[in-house]
Amino acid sequence: MDLDFTPEQLAFREEVRTWLHENKPSEPRPQEPRALREYDLAWQRTQWESGWAGIAWPTEYGGRGATLTEQLIWYEEYAAHGLPSIDACFVGLSHAGPTLMTRASEEHKSFHLPKILRGEVVWCQGFSEPDAGSDLASLRTKAVVEGDHLVVSGQKIWTSFAASADYQELLVRTDNSGTKHQGITWVICDMHSPGVEVRPIRTMEGNAEFCEVFYDEVRIPLSQVVGGLGNGWSVAMSTLAFERGTAFTASQVRLARIVEELIAYARDHTGPDRRRPALADDEVARRLARARADLAALRAMTYVGVCRGMQSDTPGPKGSMLKLRYADLSKEVAALAMDIVGPEALRRGGDRHEQGWVGNYLHAFSSSIGGGTSEIQRNIIGDRVLGLPR
Repeated sequence: MDLDFTPEQLAFREEVRTWLHENKPSEPRPQEPRALREYDLAWQRTQWESGWAGIAWPTEYGGRGATLTEQLIWYEEYAAHGLPSIDACFVGLSHAGPTLMTRASEEHKSFHLPKILRGEVVWCQGFSEPDAGSDLASLRTKAVVEGDHLVVSGQKIWTSFAASADYQELLVRTDNSGTKHQGITWVICDMHSPGVEVRPIRTMEGNAEFCEVFYDEVRIPLSQVVGGLGNGWSVAMSTLAFERGTAFTASQVRLARIVEELIAYARDHTGPDRRRPALADDEVARRLARARADLAALRAMTYVGVCRGMQSDTPGPKGSMLKLRYADLSKEVAALAMDIVGPEALRRGGDRHEQGWVGNYLHAFSSSIGGGTSEIQRNIIGDRVLGLPR
């Protein structure tokens, strides 16, 4: 595989870099859910108006129609400019949108996709439950068919941006007669429907973007089912494949930037012995070098994933390798940062990091949980990639 970019791709990178430099938001993102929603939607509208929304989305759905390589370049530059890898528009752009393109009716596509790209709506994901996180197929939120509606009752948890969302990609159980992977349905839920209650969850790093969602006989038209009744597991696997593929490229670039900032910090600040620069400590230098090399390897894996994605409309299970490695590196780099910065981390803002060094450390633990735990990713790799016996 050729990892070099063509002259045309390099020109595209420069165009992206210039536009982001001139147009990225200058104000910090607010933390309050409603204010954050308006901030992120305004930024999405700015991208739409300038032709930068949906880089690799087909032009017939309002996207730019660029290649996956150009989308990769966009993600890299996006992160390099300090923009968040996950915001209120993430689920719509990286989960719901791609899933609707590959699995939904033309009516759903024509209604929802333009709204996502234009920054008019926020989507959230209703998959995990208190007793069905890693074992997603054990979900118990039920939906009973009554006439031309599904009547939904149950609970979801860890639903990002639910407090400010308009729509939800929701998994419900419509049939208990088969195996646990059967009888699941993927449906579009209007979050403003009567019977939907959202309760924010404040996490240990201080944010409250995660929520619990409760459904008390919520009526959803059958027309909002995607992929057909009982076929939700297949549709959900498409959704998760998009999430575990190259959608987290910006997060990888941001992590690599943190390593470079740590190297610079280690040159100018004393290390664990408080007598000499941290970089003069052989163990610190080794860990930093290893982190830089590991992230370079992860970037190469991402490039391979992009090339693989050009051969299929839906990412395959190998995306789990990227997700797993990124999760491990996130925690390793966060722990390394705390070891290098030491007690100073408690009062430093962390330069360009929104959460500071301590916030980054606490948040890193979620990388091995959200989107499927690392244990689940290992199972997927062993079963569906390596073909190991169960």
